[in-house]
Amino acid sequence: MQHPRDVLLGAQATTGFLPVCDHYSGVPARMRKSLAMQAELTQEFGACVFDVTLDCEDGAPVGAEQEHAECVVELVRSAAGLDRAADDVARPRVAVRVHPVDHPAFDADVLTIARGAGALLSHLMIPKVECVADVERAVQALAQATTDPLVHALPLHVLVESPAAVHRAFEIAAHPRVQSISFGLMDFVSAHGGAIPADGMSGEGQFTHPLVVRAKLEIASACHAHGKAPSHCVVTEFRDAAVIEKAARAASTQMGFTRMWSIHPDQIRPILSAFAPRASDVAVAAEIIDRAQAAHWAPIAYQGQLHDRASYRLFWHVLERAFRTGQPLPETARRHFAVALQ
Repeated sequence: MQHPRDVLLGAQATTGFLPVCDHYSGVPARMRKSLAMQAELTQEFGACVFDVTLDCEDGAPVGAEQEHAECVVELVRSAAGLDRAADDVARPRVAVRVHPVDHPAFDADVLTIARGAGALLSHLMIPKVECVADVERAVQALAQATTDPLVHALPLHVLVESPAAVHRAFEIAAHPRVQSISFGLMDFVSAHGGAIPADGMSGEGQFTHPLVVRAKLEIASACHAHGKAPSHCVVTEFRDAAVIEKAARAASTQMGFTRMWSIHPDQIRPILSAFAPRASDVAVAAEIIDRAQAAHWAPIAYQGQLHDRASYRLFWHVLERAFRTGQPLPETARRHFAVALQ
C-alpha cells in the first residue's frame, strides 16, 4: 500500500521531512551540550525532534577557522556513532553552517567538512546567500571536495539576510538543491541604514514592522511555492520562554513558517510546543486519513463535510507536524511514521 506522504504530496515529498526546530551552537562546550540534549529528547519523544547545526561562521575564532572546522567534524562523527542501531526517525540530525561563499574560509570549510563528515550530515547551511549564483557556488564546492555521491546530493539550507536577497527568494527557493530558506532578521534590519528601528529585531517588533513582516511573508511564500521549508529567524530574548513561545506561535500560525531557529537550549521546548497541533486536531486528522486510505483516496464524508485529496493533504500535514513535535499519535497514524522518512 502506498504511503500517504507519497500519494498526497507527490514531488513535494522529496523535499525532506524536517523537524520544526533548528538549534544553533558554535562554542565547543555548547555544541557538545546541544548534541547530548538532542539524544536525550530523542529518547524522550521516540524521534529526533530538533536539528543541531554546528556553527563555523559565528562560532569560529578569527584566525582559527580551520581548527574549528576540524573540531566540528569530530563532533559530527561522534554524534553519528551515538546509536547506529536506531531507526531513521531516531538517528541524530546534525548540520553545519559554513562561512559565506565570499569569505576566505569558505572553501576550506567545505573541503574539511565534506571530506571528514559530509555523508553524515542532514544538510549544509550556507549563510548570506544573495542569489542563485551563490547556491551554485556551494554546489560546485561540494562537488570538488569529494567524489562521495551522498555529499553530492546533500541538501542545502540557505540564510537570506538582505533586502536584495529577499527580492530573489522565489528564484533561490526554486533551486533543486535548496531544501529550506531561513530569514536573517538582524542583518536584514541592519541593512536598512536605520530605517527600521532597533525594536524591529525584538520579539514583538519583528511581527509588526511592515518591512520585516513583508520580508517574512515573501520568504514563506517563495518556499511554499516550490515545496521547500521556510525557517523563522531567531528571538534574542532567549531566557524568556513566554516571548519565544509567543513568537514561535505567530511564526507558525500567522506567517506560514514550518520551522524555527533556536539559539539557546531553553528555546527548544517552547518552539516544539508552539508548533505542535492541538490534540483534538490530531485526532480528527488521524481519523480522516484512515478513512481516506480505506477509500483508496476517493472523496469521503466526515461529520457532514465532504473531503477529498485537497483536504487530505492538510490533515496529513497536521499528522506530520504532530510527529515532528513529539506529540502522541493514535496507533493507526503512528504506523505511518515507523518507516524511514528523509
